[in-house]
Amino acid sequence: MRDMRRSTTIMQTHCNDIYQQLESWYSKENGQYLMGAARAATQDLLDTSFGYHILQLGVTGGHALCQRSPINHQVHCADSAGEGIGLVADPSELPLDSDSVDTIVAHHCLEFADNPHQVLREVQRVLTPQGQLLIIGFNPFSLLGCSTRARGVLRDPLWSKHRPLSERRLRDWLNLLGCEVLDTFRLYALPPIGGGRFRQFITSGDAWAAQHSLMLGGVYIVYATKQVAGAHRPRRSLKARRGRLIGLVPKSTPVPQTFYPRKKATNVKGNVTS
Repeated sequence: MRDMRRSTTIMQTHCNDIYQQLESWYSKENGQYLMGAARAATQDLLDTSFGYHILQLGVTGGHALCQRSPINHQVHCADSAGEGIGLVADPSELPLDSDSVDTIVAHHCLEFADNPHQVLREVQRVLTPQGQLLIIGFNPFSLLGCSTRARGVLRDPLWSKHRPLSERRLRDWLNLLGCEVLDTFRLYALPPIGGGRFRQFITSGDAWAAQHSLMLGGVYIVYATKQVAGAHRPRRSLKARRGRLIGLVPKSTPVPQTFYPRKKATNVKGNVTS
Protein backbone atom coordinates (compact mmCIF):
# COMPACT_ATOMS: atom_id res chain seq x y z
CA MET A 1 0.00 0.00 0.00
CA ARG A 2 2.83 2.38 0.86
CA ASP A 3 4.59 1.52 -2.40
CA MET A 4 1.39 2.29 -4.33
CA ARG A 5 0.99 5.67 -2.63
CA ARG A 6 4.65 6.45 -3.20
CA SER A 7 4.44 5.59 -6.92
CA THR A 8 1.28 7.72 -7.25
CA THR A 9 3.02 10.68 -5.59
CA ILE A 10 6.05 10.29 -7.86
CA MET A 11 3.81 10.12 -10.95
CA GLN A 12 1.90 13.27 -9.92
CA THR A 13 5.16 15.13 -9.27
CA HIS A 14 6.44 13.95 -12.63
CA CYS A 15 3.31 15.24 -14.40
CA ASN A 16 3.51 18.56 -12.57
CA ASP A 17 7.13 19.04 -13.68
CA ILE A 18 6.19 18.34 -17.29
CA TYR A 19 3.38 20.89 -17.36
CA GLN A 20 5.47 23.48 -15.58
CA GLN A 21 8.11 23.10 -18.28
CA LEU A 22 5.43 23.29 -20.97
CA GLU A 23 4.01 26.43 -19.38
CA SER A 24 7.53 27.88 -19.39
CA TRP A 25 7.90 27.03 -23.10
CA TYR A 26 4.65 28.86 -23.88
CA SER A 27 5.92 31.89 -21.98
CA LYS A 28 8.81 32.31 -24.42
CA GLU A 29 8.67 34.20 -27.71
CA ASN A 30 7.77 31.30 -30.01
CA GLY A 31 5.26 29.95 -27.48
CA GLN A 32 3.53 33.31 -27.22
CA TYR A 33 3.39 33.50 -31.02
CA LEU A 34 1.78 30.05 -31.16
CA MET A 35 -0.67 30.92 -28.38
CA GLY A 36 -1.77 34.02 -30.31
CA ALA A 37 -2.33 31.93 -33.43
CA ALA A 38 -4.35 29.37 -31.41
CA ARG A 39 -6.52 32.11 -29.91
CA ALA A 40 -7.21 33.56 -33.36
CA ALA A 41 -8.13 30.14 -34.76
CA THR A 42 -10.51 29.22 -31.92
CA GLN A 43 -11.98 32.66 -31.26
CA ASP A 44 -15.11 32.23 -33.39
CA LEU A 45 -15.80 28.76 -31.99
CA LEU A 46 -15.47 29.81 -28.36
CA ASP A 47 -17.30 33.11 -28.89
CA THR A 48 -20.35 31.19 -30.13
CA SER A 49 -20.18 28.42 -27.52
CA PHE A 50 -23.19 28.11 -25.27
CA GLY A 51 -24.17 26.33 -22.09
CA TYR A 52 -23.42 26.58 -18.37
CA HIS A 53 -19.87 25.22 -17.91
CA ILE A 54 -16.58 25.21 -19.83
CA LEU A 55 -13.52 23.20 -18.78
CA GLN A 56 -9.89 23.60 -19.87
CA LEU A 57 -7.36 20.83 -19.29
CA GLY A 58 -3.60 20.72 -19.76
CA VAL A 59 -1.90 24.07 -20.34
CA THR A 60 -3.97 26.53 -18.32
CA GLY A 61 -2.06 28.90 -16.05
CA GLY A 62 -1.88 32.27 -17.78
CA HIS A 63 -2.68 30.70 -21.17
CA ALA A 64 -6.44 30.12 -21.03
CA LEU A 65 -8.15 30.01 -24.41
CA CYS A 66 -11.68 30.25 -23.03
CA GLN A 67 -11.44 33.66 -21.36
CA ARG A 68 -13.59 35.36 -24.02
CA SER A 69 -16.24 32.65 -24.07
CA PRO A 70 -19.78 33.83 -23.17
CA ILE A 71 -20.03 30.86 -20.78
CA ASN A 72 -19.65 32.38 -17.33
CA HIS A 73 -18.58 29.32 -15.33
CA GLN A 74 -15.04 28.60 -16.56
CA VAL A 75 -13.07 25.87 -14.77
CA HIS A 76 -9.33 25.40 -15.26
CA CYS A 77 -8.16 21.93 -14.24
CA ALA A 78 -4.56 20.88 -13.51
CA ASP A 79 -2.67 18.23 -11.51
CA SER A 80 -1.51 20.77 -8.94
CA ALA A 81 -2.76 24.03 -7.48
CA GLY A 82 -1.67 27.27 -9.10
CA GLU A 83 -2.78 30.65 -10.33
CA GLY A 84 -6.17 30.44 -12.01
CA ILE A 85 -6.58 26.70 -11.24
CA GLY A 86 -10.10 25.97 -10.02
CA LEU A 87 -9.99 22.17 -9.99
CA VAL A 88 -7.03 20.02 -8.97
CA ALA A 89 -7.51 16.56 -10.47
CA ASP A 90 -5.97 13.93 -12.71
CA PRO A 91 -7.42 14.24 -16.25
CA SER A 92 -7.76 10.45 -16.39
CA GLU A 93 -10.08 10.53 -13.33
CA LEU A 94 -12.13 13.72 -13.43
CA PRO A 95 -14.30 14.14 -10.30
CA LEU A 96 -17.24 15.40 -12.37
CA ASP A 97 -20.64 13.93 -13.14
CA SER A 98 -21.26 12.42 -16.56
CA ASP A 99 -22.78 14.75 -19.19
CA SER A 100 -22.10 17.84 -17.06
CA VAL A 101 -19.71 20.07 -19.08
CA ASP A 102 -20.83 21.91 -22.21
CA THR A 103 -17.42 22.77 -23.72
CA ILE A 104 -13.99 21.23 -23.08
CA VAL A 105 -10.61 22.53 -24.24
CA ALA A 106 -7.94 19.79 -24.01
CA HIS A 107 -4.64 21.67 -24.42
CA HIS A 108 -1.77 19.15 -24.79
CA CYS A 109 -3.28 16.94 -22.07
CA LEU A 110 -3.26 13.76 -24.21
CA GLU A 111 0.28 13.57 -25.54
CA PHE A 112 1.95 13.90 -22.13
CA ALA A 113 -0.40 11.44 -20.38
CA ASP A 114 0.54 7.88 -19.46
CA ASN A 115 -2.80 6.64 -20.82
CA PRO A 116 -4.11 9.17 -23.36
CA HIS A 117 -7.03 6.94 -24.41
CA GLN A 118 -8.30 6.87 -20.82
CA VAL A 119 -8.03 10.67 -20.62
CA LEU A 120 -10.07 10.97 -23.82
CA ARG A 121 -12.68 8.57 -22.44
CA GLU A 122 -13.02 10.72 -19.32
CA VAL A 123 -13.35 13.86 -21.45
CA GLN A 124 -16.07 12.20 -23.52
CA ARG A 125 -17.85 11.00 -20.39
CA VAL A 126 -18.18 14.40 -18.71
CA LEU A 127 -19.06 16.20 -21.97
CA THR A 128 -22.76 16.82 -22.52
CA PRO A 129 -24.48 15.37 -25.61
CA GLN A 130 -23.86 17.78 -28.51
CA GLY A 131 -21.16 19.38 -26.37
CA GLN A 132 -18.13 20.99 -28.03
CA LEU A 133 -14.60 19.59 -27.75
CA LEU A 134 -11.35 21.31 -28.78
CA ILE A 135 -8.19 19.17 -28.71
CA ILE A 136 -4.83 20.89 -29.24
CA GLY A 137 -1.76 18.78 -29.92
CA PHE A 138 1.66 18.82 -31.56
CA ASN A 139 1.78 17.36 -35.05
CA PRO A 140 4.54 14.71 -35.17
CA PHE A 141 4.74 15.03 -39.00
CA SER A 142 5.98 18.63 -39.11
CA LEU A 143 9.11 20.69 -38.64
CA LEU A 144 8.18 21.25 -35.00
CA GLY A 145 7.47 17.54 -34.58
CA CYS A 146 10.89 16.60 -35.96
CA SER A 147 12.51 19.16 -33.67
CA THR A 148 10.76 17.88 -30.54
CA ARG A 149 11.58 14.29 -31.48
CA ALA A 150 15.25 15.16 -31.87
CA ARG A 151 15.24 16.93 -28.49
CA GLY A 152 13.63 13.86 -26.96
CA VAL A 153 16.42 11.66 -28.29
CA LEU A 154 18.91 14.09 -26.74
CA ARG A 155 17.17 13.61 -23.35
CA ASP A 156 15.56 17.03 -23.13
CA PRO A 157 13.68 17.19 -19.77
CA LEU A 158 10.41 18.15 -21.48
CA TRP A 159 10.38 16.48 -24.88
CA SER A 160 11.84 13.16 -23.72
CA LYS A 161 8.47 12.54 -21.99
CA HIS A 162 6.46 13.61 -25.04
CA ARG A 163 4.38 10.87 -26.69
CA PRO A 164 3.16 12.42 -29.97
CA LEU A 165 -0.40 11.60 -31.02
CA SER A 166 -1.10 11.86 -34.73
CA GLU A 167 -4.24 13.57 -35.97
CA ARG A 168 -5.33 10.40 -37.78
CA ARG A 169 -5.16 8.27 -34.63
CA LEU A 170 -7.00 10.94 -32.67
CA ARG A 171 -9.80 10.95 -35.26
CA ASP A 172 -10.10 7.16 -34.96
CA TRP A 173 -10.36 7.37 -31.18
CA LEU A 174 -12.99 10.09 -31.36
CA ASN A 175 -14.99 8.07 -33.86
CA LEU A 176 -14.94 5.03 -31.55
CA LEU A 177 -16.18 7.18 -28.67
CA GLY A 178 -19.12 8.53 -30.65
CA CYS A 179 -17.69 11.99 -31.35
CA GLU A 180 -17.91 13.65 -34.76
CA VAL A 181 -15.00 15.76 -36.01
CA LEU A 182 -16.41 18.95 -37.51
CA ASP A 183 -13.24 20.83 -38.43
CA THR A 184 -9.46 20.85 -38.04
CA PHE A 185 -7.07 23.81 -37.85
CA ARG A 186 -3.33 23.45 -38.44
CA LEU A 187 -0.96 26.14 -37.21
CA TYR A 188 2.73 26.90 -36.82
CA ALA A 189 3.99 25.41 -40.09
CA LEU A 190 6.92 27.85 -40.11
CA PRO A 191 8.34 28.83 -36.71
CA PRO A 192 9.15 32.56 -36.51
CA ILE A 193 12.91 32.93 -36.81
CA GLY A 194 15.32 35.67 -37.83
CA GLY A 195 14.45 39.32 -37.96
CA GLY A 196 13.57 42.19 -40.26
CA ARG A 197 12.20 41.39 -43.70
CA PHE A 198 13.10 37.71 -43.41
CA ARG A 199 10.97 37.36 -40.28
CA GLN A 200 8.10 39.18 -41.98
CA PHE A 201 8.38 36.76 -44.91
CA ILE A 202 8.32 33.75 -42.56
CA THR A 203 5.36 35.14 -40.63
CA SER A 204 3.41 35.81 -43.84
CA GLY A 205 4.15 32.29 -45.09
CA ASP A 206 3.02 30.80 -41.80
CA ALA A 207 -0.22 32.82 -41.88
CA TRP A 208 -0.87 31.59 -45.45
CA ALA A 209 -0.24 27.98 -44.39
CA ALA A 210 -2.62 28.36 -41.43
CA GLN A 211 -5.29 29.89 -43.64
CA HIS A 212 -5.14 26.86 -45.96
CA SER A 213 -4.71 24.43 -43.03
CA LEU A 214 -1.68 22.69 -44.54
CA MET A 215 -0.81 19.23 -43.20
CA LEU A 216 2.69 20.45 -42.25
CA GLY A 217 1.33 22.61 -39.43
CA GLY A 218 3.28 22.04 -36.22
CA VAL A 219 0.09 22.15 -34.09
CA TYR A 220 -3.37 20.82 -34.89
CA ILE A 221 -6.67 21.86 -33.30
CA VAL A 222 -9.40 19.25 -33.71
CA TYR A 223 -12.94 20.52 -33.24
CA ALA A 224 -15.47 17.79 -32.46
CA THR A 225 -18.88 17.31 -30.90
CA LYS A 226 -20.32 14.47 -28.82
CA GLN A 227 -23.01 12.73 -30.84
CA VAL A 228 -23.97 9.86 -28.54
CA ALA A 229 -26.96 10.04 -26.23
CA GLY A 230 -26.72 10.55 -22.48
CA ALA A 231 -24.22 8.21 -20.89
CA HIS A 232 -25.56 5.05 -19.28
CA ARG A 233 -22.25 3.37 -18.56
CA PRO A 234 -21.68 1.75 -15.16
CA ARG A 235 -19.73 4.00 -12.86
CA ARG A 236 -16.95 3.02 -10.53
CA SER A 237 -17.63 3.39 -6.84
CA LEU A 238 -16.80 6.65 -5.13
CA LYS A 239 -14.14 4.91 -3.04
CA ALA A 240 -12.45 3.70 -6.22
CA ARG A 241 -12.43 7.26 -7.56
CA ARG A 242 -11.00 8.57 -4.26
CA GLY A 243 -13.40 11.45 -3.83
CA ARG A 244 -16.88 12.84 -4.22
CA LEU A 245 -18.17 13.53 -7.71
CA ILE A 246 -18.93 17.16 -8.40
CA GLY A 247 -22.28 17.80 -10.04
CA LEU A 248 -22.14 20.79 -12.38
CA VAL A 249 -25.53 20.50 -14.06
CA PRO A 250 -27.97 23.01 -12.51
CA LYS A 251 -31.04 21.43 -10.97
CA SER A 252 -34.32 22.21 -12.66
CA THR A 253 -36.86 24.30 -10.75
CA PRO A 254 -40.04 22.41 -9.91
CA VAL A 255 -43.09 23.69 -11.80
CA PRO A 256 -45.89 24.82 -9.46
CA GLN A 257 -49.16 22.96 -9.88
CA THR A 258 -52.66 24.10 -9.00
CA PHE A 259 -55.06 21.62 -7.39
CA TYR A 260 -58.81 22.14 -7.67
CA PRO A 261 -61.31 20.65 -5.18
CA ARG A 262 -63.08 17.58 -6.43
CA LYS A 263 -66.70 18.24 -7.37
CA LYS A 264 -69.32 16.06 -5.75
CA ALA A 265 -71.50 14.17 -8.19
CA THR A 266 -75.29 14.15 -7.98
CA ASN A 267 -77.66 11.40 -9.13
CA VAL A 268 -80.81 11.85 -11.15
CA LYS A 269 -82.90 12.42 -8.00
CA GLY A 270 -80.65 15.23 -6.82
CA ASN A 271 -78.99 13.31 -4.01
CA VAL A 272 -75.32 14.04 -3.42
CA THR A 273 -72.98 11.09 -3.85
CA SER A 274 -69.33 10.81 -2.77
